[in-house]
Amino acid sequence: MKCTPERFAEFIHANTAFSTPPHVPEIGLYLADEAHDLWHRTEEELAGIGLPPPFWAFAWAGGQGLARYVLDNPDTVRGRKVLDFATGSGLVAIAAAKAGAAHVLAADIDPFCAAVRLNADANGVLLEFDCRDFVGENNGFDVLLAGDVFYDRAFAERLIPWFAQLSATGTTVLVGDPGRSYLPRERLTKLAEYQVPVTRALEDAEVKRTTVWRFR
Repeated sequence: MKCTPERFAEFIHANTAFSTPPHVPEIGLYLADEAHDLWHRTEEELAGIGLPPPFWAFAWAGGQGLARYVLDNPDTVRGRKVLDFATGSGLVAIAAAKAGAAHVLAADIDPFCAAVRLNADANGVLLEFDCRDFVGENNGFDVLLAGDVFYDRAFAERLIPWFAQLSATGTTVLVGDPGRSYLPRERLTKLAEYQVPVTRALEDAEVKRTTVWRFR
């Protein structure tokens, strides 16, 4: 599914600034400074009410930690087919591409995923991206990367059996998480831990302890 309307790209350029996430300075992204202002602008652009925050415009702690892990451990993805699920800004997908993945698909149902293309171009990497909901599908990916996805109970209840199925059939499922409420710790093996700087507009602290896990 294509999801690159030009008006989204224009909106992104107008409402973000190109900067580097503090924990992954190798990668530049179009990011917002203030969550609430951009949220309202996004609502106006889509003529909607009560839309979720623009996740694509922020470098969330789970994504920063997972991107750091991939860059520091390139053998995790090198030469492999990778799905970055709930990609947001595309940070983790870009890290996978830089680390030598054979193919990277960045997936997110948010129509503003046009940000992924802009960010990929700015970093000189090639990505495929798709706005379909991939939950429940097995498309033959060697690695699934998921940063900051266990923030909602209903969403977690959809993800856990899907991740378990993928893991059981040979897909490496890696999760970056700063201690979200619905993280299924009993299904996870710890791989790395980071102290990740974040914005107080989004989090309850300026630094979040973020763990990269392997789902089993």
